[in-house]
Parts: sequence; structure tokens; C-alpha cells
Amino acid sequence: MQLMRTLSMALLLGASTLLQASVLPEDRLDVFYHQYEGGGMKINGPSVLVRKSFADKVAVHANYYVDEVSAASIDVLVSASPYSEERTEKSVGVDYLHGKAIYSLSYANSEENDFEANSVHFDMSQDFFGDLTTLSLGYSKGWDEVFRTGDNSFAEEADRQHFRINLSQILTRNLMASLGHELITDEGYLNNPYRSVRYLTSGGSYSFEPERYPETRTSEATSLRLSYYLPWRAGLHGEYRIYDDSWGIDASSWQVKLIQPLGSNWTLEGRYRAYQQGDADFYADLFPFQNAQNFLARDKELSEFSSTVVGLGIGFEFSKPNWETIDRAGLNLWVDRFSFDYDNYRDIRVDTTPGTEPLYSFDATVTRLLFTLWY
Repeated sequence: MQLMRTLSMALLLGASTLLQASVLPEDRLDVFYHQYEGGGMKINGPSVLVRKSFADKVAVHANYYVDEVSAASIDVLVSASPYSEERTEKSVGVDYLHGKAIYSLSYANSEENDFEANSVHFDMSQDFFGDLTTLSLGYSKGWDEVFRTGDNSFAEEADRQHFRINLSQILTRNLMASLGHELITDEGYLNNPYRSVRYLTSGGSYSFEPERYPETRTSEATSLRLSYYLPWRAGLHGEYRIYDDSWGIDASSWQVKLIQPLGSNWTLEGRYRAYQQGDADFYADLFPFQNAQNFLARDKELSEFSSTVVGLGIGFEFSKPNWETIDRAGLNLWVDRFSFDYDNYRDIRVDTTPGTEPLYSFDATVTRLLFTLWY
């Protein structure tokens, strides 16, 4: 459930960003399709986004997003049965331009058969010093409801808050930098109700018991981004990000991306990203006995692991024919290849002495297709 939400947002948005500069978003229609396949999980579906501005002061937008999920991942196979489900997400928002500031307010709702999330988001950005500096601030409030399929008596809640600040600076004619910081607080039921941990039994085998997580979590992340315009019309983008939380997880990532226009219509894009994470304080692949500690986790996303992404993209902007209401149109295709290597999460599908199973790893492919009309 958490992985699906994370992947969905990553596929749709690519990365979390704040409003940039005092310009309203362009009027456009986006029709988007994505597919994730790897590690026994397949996620695919469409998304439609519409933006429209009025009087050069106000812009509204609405988005509808669907995920079709088919899961037979290692987590599912060892403790449950493969399943399929659908997730829908709806959001609406408004942007208001006042002088050199933009204020943005939006609401989003996401529903699955055993989960519902609601959130409101407020962002503002202000240009300073001859429009060379942009300060952005943001706040989000979310409230989740968690259920368990087949158990009508199970219902839990979680509240989430997200604070963010970002400072962007044009340093030279060709170089721009930005520094951002995020603080996230979660409170309530933060478990996945289907997951279990394993522990050694007296017979030299192992058994399972439900995971138990703390009811609070505080996370912080700081990122530095650089964008450089190369002499041959290409754009080079780099990012470094560090993360830590109250559960003991420390992580870092870096990414480099090159965007190269070809002629007047084509664009090529390549990127590489590396990620490294430590495990949570209460994580273990195999606990020594039942109820070994107050909090217990065996979710591989809380383990120690590393991942890499290699991505390629191609875009084409159609020359404007005799269209009366359409300014231009574009088509983009991106393909990313993910590799995950886990350092202390073992593949217990292999029948051998507990604790000596091979370490788990898998690859995944993400495909995204975007068609845009500007009007």
C-alpha cells in the first residue's frame, strides 16, 4: 500500500517541487499513461490533468488518476495470496498571482478498497532582487483511514503534516541553484495491516507474528539542486538529497540529468540516480524469538538497501498547423530501469536454514507516456 502510493506519486510528478517564480502555469491538457513492472508487482493506469487561467491572475486545475495494481511480490507470496486492486486519485486546485507572488491551494483524495487518504496543500512563492531569487514555502495536512480486507471490525487512522521551504537563486546567466528543506510528521496507525515479521522457534524453524510500529514518526530531508545551461543548448541538472527520521533511517541520493534539444522539435533526455538507505532501529529480517522487542518490522522498505535508476526519454513538439484554439502539442516517452539490492532482507522463498537464505534483489521497469495540448 505504501509502496504503491510512493510509486504513483513518483511516476506522476517525478519529484517534489515547490512553485517556481511569479508566473502562472500554462493552460494545457495532459493525458498521461504509466506502467511499473518488477519484483512481482505491476501497476499501470491513466491520468488526465486540465489547467486553465483567467484574467492572468487566477489559474485552476483538476486531475484524475487511476492505478490498476496486480501484486505477487515477495512480501505477498510468503504471507498472503496474490491480489489485484484499483486506486483512484482526484485533486483540484487554484493558483493566484499577486504582484511577484503566487499562492496555491489544492485538495486531493485517494481511495483503495482498504485505504483512503485526504490532503490539503498550501504553497506560496515570492520573487526578490530583480527576480533573481525565489523563496517558496509550503504546508500540507493529510488524514488517512486504514482498513483490512475481510475484517469489517478493523479501522485505524493516521494524521500527517508536511512543512517545506525552498530558496532558488540565479547565480549566472547559465547557472541556477536551489536549496530546499522538508519536515514531515506522521501520527497514528503507521503499520501495514497485512505485514508480518518472522522469528526463530525452538525447533530451528521460524514462525510469523504481526508487525508493530511506533505511532509517531518525524522525517527531515534537505536537497541541493543545480541547473546549468550548456553552450550547445543542452541543460545539465544535478541533485543531492539527504534524509533522516526518528525511526533511525538515514538515506542519501544523487541524480544527474541531461536534456538535449535536437533541431526545433525533438528533445532527448538521459538520467542516472543512485540511492542508499540504512535500516530502521526496530527492523530485523529474523528476530531471535517471539515478541523480541516492543516494535517489530520486516518491511523491506525499512531495511538497508541501495538502488539505481537509469532513464532515457524522448520528446516531440508538433509544429502548429491551422489550429484555432490549440497553441501547440507535444508527445513525450520516458523509460526508467530500476535496480534494488537489499543488504539485510532475505529471500525466504528459498528453503534453507533460517537466516542463511540469499539476499533479495530485483529489477523494475517504469514506462511513462505523456501527450500535452497547450491552448
